[in-house]
Amino acid sequence: MQTFLAYAGAALAEIAGCFAFWAWLRLGRTMWWVAPGMVSLGLFAYLLTLVDSEAAGRTYAAYGGVYIAASILWLWLAEGHQPDRWDLSGAAICLAGMGVILFGPRG
Repeated sequence: MQTFLAYAGAALAEIAGCFAFWAWLRLGRTMWWVAPGMVSLGLFAYLLTLVDSEAAGRTYAAYGGVYIAASILWLWLAEGHQPDRWDLSGAAICLAGMGVILFGPRG
């Protein structure tokens, strides 16, 4: 459960932080969006350290699937664009890959 919460929190923090820069540079919002964006990106990095894993690279690789699925959710809920079947299929494939990386037997 802690791993799930860490990944979900990290995804939200990373997407929000990156969106702050997007809003500033692409949507014409003020530069004041950058400061909370940087804090959010720092929180993202911290949250990934809470995942119980022996290797950072494995943690980051598994996180990739969660990030992709969360980005599709952001597309829908925050930006108002409904995901199509290709978005959903791609996210499902990535989550399956995350499961293989995170839960595969180690020998």
